[in-house]
Amino acid sequence: LFLSLQLFGTIVWILVASTRIPLPLLQGWVMFVAVTAWFLSIVFLSVFLFGYANRIAVNWNQADFIFHGATFVFYFGAFLLQAATTSLHHLPRKFNSTTQERILSGREYNISIAASV
Repeated sequence: LFLSLQLFGTIVWILVASTRIPLPLLQGWVMFVAVTAWFLSIVFLSVFLFGYANRIAVNWNQADFIFHGATFVFYFGAFLLQAATTSLHHLPRKFNSTTQERILSGREYNISIAASV
């Protein structure tokens, strides 16, 4: 489970980082959640791989449940924000009075959909 969390977290990094950031606050939170969950899952995995779980007196079942529950809540919130950013693709961004450009281009829209999923 930890390896899949790391894999999909890395994919989210790549997809969000490869788009132009139209709404930095929303997509910044998505990146924060992906990076934090990825880092904490590496720490959690290292505790088990290096045998520290036997030395530290912690209820690891409860810690695992809390970790994955919190990760689910934060990833679900990040999904909602990324989906909200994606849904704004049709709105024009006005750089000046003569030209109009969409917030997300067609390629960035497709990448943003993949990051949402």
